[in-house]
Amino acid sequence: ETRDPVFMLDEIDKIGADWRGDPSSALLEVLDPAQNDTFVDTYLGVPFDLSQVLFIATGNTLDTIPGPLRDRMEILTLSGYTDDEKVGIATQYLVPKQLAAHGLRAGELVVEPDAIRVIVRRYTREAGVRNLERELAAVARKVARRLAEGQAGPFRVGVENLDEYLGRPRFFDDVVERTSRPGVATGLAWTPVGGDVLFVEVTMMPASEERLILTGMLGDVMRESAQTAVSYVWSNAEAFGIDPKLFEGRTVHIHVPAGAIPKDGPSAGVTMVTALASYATRRPVRNDVAMTGEITLRGKVLPVGGIKEKVLAAHRAGVRTVILPRHNERDVEDVPAEVRGALRFVFVDDAGEVVRQALSEAPTGRRA
Repeated sequence: ETRDPVFMLDEIDKIGADWRGDPSSALLEVLDPAQNDTFVDTYLGVPFDLSQVLFIATGNTLDTIPGPLRDRMEILTLSGYTDDEKVGIATQYLVPKQLAAHGLRAGELVVEPDAIRVIVRRYTREAGVRNLERELAAVARKVARRLAEGQAGPFRVGVENLDEYLGRPRFFDDVVERTSRPGVATGLAWTPVGGDVLFVEVTMMPASEERLILTGMLGDVMRESAQTAVSYVWSNAEAFGIDPKLFEGRTVHIHVPAGAIPKDGPSAGVTMVTALASYATRRPVRNDVAMTGEITLRGKVLPVGGIKEKVLAAHRAGVRTVILPRHNERDVEDVPAEVRGALRFVFVDDAGEVVRQALSEAPTGRRA
């Protein structure tokens, strides 16, 4: 018996309330140091001292945790694994685990590190290694079946024959293809499963009056960022070499694919400015550049969060130059050294600097 155990509350962001009760309300008293020394359970009716208990809660997002409950917690943000870390975990732990789970002897199945890296980048999109383990389990099952059918081993899984075991890749890095025409810019986003690249597409159409159309399941904050970006580029058109009359009598349409995935937050502001300037000047955005940052109506670039995850996403996508707010310069220190060494970082204070760094020199004849 002990009075100071450790309680793990896994995925506390998934708790809900209905007619059967509200777990979050009960946790308010449990986690409050001023009250939990005499916690009384509704059904037992006996006071119990929980003041010596260490509670550890886990979750993927803070947004769904009730505010009063979140205020009683000390928040520790843990970054996802890098690609190299995932390859190491798979090589040293996950592959041997799946060999044992499927009755395979050492040497009957060999998964090359390069193949594991392709699985990480082309078949999974996550902060952890849960789906990576599932894909390795699928490989092990197919090998076990082939052995049971009498095929001779050992089986070696490499990059060249990976699709025989897992099928076609599910994710692609298409930054070069998407940004080849004016009006498309590459941004960086943070999600509960790690960082990711996103694309902002801009086009304009003649209309009886100026309008702004926003698509891509954008949240309120992101929609306001788009409005700010349009106002900033329009009001500073001459500074960007844009005819101010270009916006007159036109509808501006901003789309952020994929359309079925909800998106929100202010960090795509600089990406929207860049896409607008690219479309208006007919100058494509460089295909090796990605960016993140909030903007103001005066063009000031404000700091954003999730820098480590965003930089790792840029590196995975083959980006070579990352544009970040000046105030996020210290956050780059959290990025692994091997990733920092492979990237060029540009720190900016003004949206005009972003446009100058991101756009190619020569305009093209057509827009996106």
